[in-house]
Amino acid sequence: MEAQIIKVITALRDFIWGVPLIILLVGTGMYLTLILKGLQLRGLLYSLFLAFIKRKEDDQEKGDISHFQALMTALAATVGTGNIAGVATAIAAGGPGALFWMWITGVFGMATKYAEAVLAIKYREVDDFGTMSGGPMYYISKGLGWKWLGVLFAIFASIAAFGIGNMVQSNSVAEAVKTSIGIPNWVTGIILATLTAMVILGGIKSIARVTQYLVPFMIVIYFAGASLILLLNISAIPEIFVLIIKSAFTPTAAAGGFLGATVMQTIRIGVARGVFSNESGLGSAPIAAAAAKTPNPVKQALVSMTQTFIDTLVVCTMTGLVILLSGLWNSSRTGAELTALAFDRALPGGLGEFIVTVSLIFFAYSTILGWCYYGEKSIEYLFSEAAVKPYRIFFVIFVAVGTFLKLETVWTVADLMNGFMAFPNLVGLIGLSAIIVSETNKYFYKKH
Repeated sequence: MEAQIIKVITALRDFIWGVPLIILLVGTGMYLTLILKGLQLRGLLYSLFLAFIKRKEDDQEKGDISHFQALMTALAATVGTGNIAGVATAIAAGGPGALFWMWITGVFGMATKYAEAVLAIKYREVDDFGTMSGGPMYYISKGLGWKWLGVLFAIFASIAAFGIGNMVQSNSVAEAVKTSIGIPNWVTGIILATLTAMVILGGIKSIARVTQYLVPFMIVIYFAGASLILLLNISAIPEIFVLIIKSAFTPTAAAGGFLGATVMQTIRIGVARGVFSNESGLGSAPIAAAAAKTPNPVKQALVSMTQTFIDTLVVCTMTGLVILLSGLWNSSRTGAELTALAFDRALPGGLGEFIVTVSLIFFAYSTILGWCYYGEKSIEYLFSEAAVKPYRIFFVIFVAVGTFLKLETVWTVADLMNGFMAFPNLVGLIGLSAIIVSETNKYFYKKH
């Protein structure tokens, strides 16, 4: 009976993440890119300036956390196992060309992420705790007037938080620690649950205080290790880029342990893993953006779109290039194991594996913190503020539980819920696209 249920859920997951959703996700990003006149490209440098340069005047604005803290909280949730294991899985299943299609989702996903944040700030409201609440459930219900659809989004997001934002991450940490230094899963579970409780019980301000230091630190460690490998193999990089682009448009032949991939398979896997990594279009990140101290929606939206740039076009690219340079992508290995082996081949003596293991732990832990907030706000929307504290306690418990479960079913359900989240969110973005353009024009017109 259990096997049949898993089979049905898997089939539904594969259907949801099939061609229709891929077209809708990328198509929405392309549409927003068009009506915003390529804002994510022409405004990237300005957006990075806004994200990383502190401005004292913004501290006086309405909101709970700074621009930078909102960005780091969103990055905490997105820079996770997908950047290490997800990229490896995409290349192992779809070939080198999958990385190209991850880039495509990243470029158009920046426009989607921008649009999500504009609406999140515009339609946010103050809850009974005196903190900001916003996200797809608010802009769908207040902007479109479709409260039922906002409720559906909140249900999907609250379930996804316990899967991809909780047990999947804690299990990844437990397995990595067990493999590397032999610590039992239950010990890791208790430690991780305790560390999580120490942060999330304090709410968004506590989460933001931790992520503003944790996220830059963990990204710099991973980036430094990957950059060293690329520098050591710099002469081979042009050849790797040729391989990526060629494989994106032609079938990849079977080689070694690689079974081969059609172009459609490469596109589907690359886009799905790209979206899984940066979450553009899923509607999770605007929940964090809504908490930012900002004078208007566009300013924070410009900051928010750098999240996709950093996550996919920087971190995922680094992982992909290291894997392809190692020559192990067709070795039949996949996931975090493939990434660790690729790093270890380039940086022997255990250094490469150490970097991947430490990064995986930090990436997964930060994702737990970020997704706790997403789930919390979804639960608050569904059941009122009184449900927040019990939710936080249950969330901490499931962090520990996830370390010793077999998570194949959890992964599948989490993927399914992520897909379900996308549909109402994309309806909201398309339905309110005129508002997005109007707010953008007002900001840049007044600015200049």
